[in-house]
Amino acid sequence: MTIDPLDLSRALIKCPSVTPQDGGSQAVLREALQGLGFRCEQVSFSEAGTPDVDNLYARLGDSAPNFCFAGHTDVVPVGDPEAWTIDPFGAEIKDGLLYGRGASDMKSAIACFATATSQFIAAQEGDFGGSISFLITGDEEGPAINGTKKLLEWITGNGEMLDACLVGEPTNPNELGEMIKIGRRGSLNGHLTVFGIEGHTAYPHLADNPVHQIVRMIDAITSVELDQGTNHFQASTVQVSTIDVGNSATNVIPSKANATFNVRFNDLHTAVDVERWLRDKFDQVAKQTDGNYKLSIKVSGEAFLTQPGQLSAILADAVTKVTGRTPELSTSGGTSDARFIKNYCPVVEFGMVGATMHKSHECVNLDDLEILTQIYRTTLESYFGDL
Repeated sequence: MTIDPLDLSRALIKCPSVTPQDGGSQAVLREALQGLGFRCEQVSFSEAGTPDVDNLYARLGDSAPNFCFAGHTDVVPVGDPEAWTIDPFGAEIKDGLLYGRGASDMKSAIACFATATSQFIAAQEGDFGGSISFLITGDEEGPAINGTKKLLEWITGNGEMLDACLVGEPTNPNELGEMIKIGRRGSLNGHLTVFGIEGHTAYPHLADNPVHQIVRMIDAITSVELDQGTNHFQASTVQVSTIDVGNSATNVIPSKANATFNVRFNDLHTAVDVERWLRDKFDQVAKQTDGNYKLSIKVSGEAFLTQPGQLSAILADAVTKVTGRTPELSTSGGTSDARFIKNYCPVVEFGMVGATMHKSHECVNLDDLEILTQIYRTTLESYFGDL
């Protein structure tokens, strides 16, 4: 039995699985994998203040090594429905493209995972020398609390071990074969509140303007470089997303000012290092202005790097064999669930073209379904053939 990547992609896209809803997507995948002989475990995780999330772990084979395909069936909201001229969950085909929320990020890649696996095992005569597993969550686009992190802890607690992992995130900017992700920058979100004394703008000596202080604090972290990058990482960046005082009056000095910002940091730093640097900068300004501030930090993930080696080489070779392109080994972009998987085994990421992900009319090229399937199958053949 082999799976058709287009049929499975369409079936998955038709499931309205906006985080944290599953919409039946994992049942569709589970049925396909069970048809190939996979043992499937459906696991739901909960935590106070967060929605319950469905997760799926499936495994074919009992022996090591265990090669894992990882990904997510949840998708971001459709946004403005008026921006779509087609049903976001209709999985429509038009002019050689498959449209729908999740087509690029990343239901089509999951379908290609399954198709490549079906083709690979159909070509084998008995034992292929290991195991293939699927690690699938419904909480990648959301808070990522009840998803991959807990699923990894659960499978480990049940005696499962992963030896290598390929995540199907849409890593290619414009054409299939351009880029493999071998790491990700860390991400830290900060919320800064500066306190002052409100008053009349005509009597500033009777007030203490927090806006002036927060501008100086923001300048202190944006006017300098954290670093100049490394061999595998871009330079770390600080980007301010909001500065807000909630004051519509022109003659009132507000009592406090707020700012939010994001730091994307490379492997020269840990989140603890970055927070220490931020507080040092803010303390310097506060000392000069006799200011008072509060800083809250939320870390989305640490920077990590899977050093170029066997796994990235096997995947890169498969990409070149199928597409003729030599993929860039990159750490660019945002975070992904690879940040959790890297604690368990070597992990790389490669999937569809990401040009339309999270946009209206998200789509993938129909030809890319076959090409990506060939890349994944070739990766399996090389991985288990090298044993």
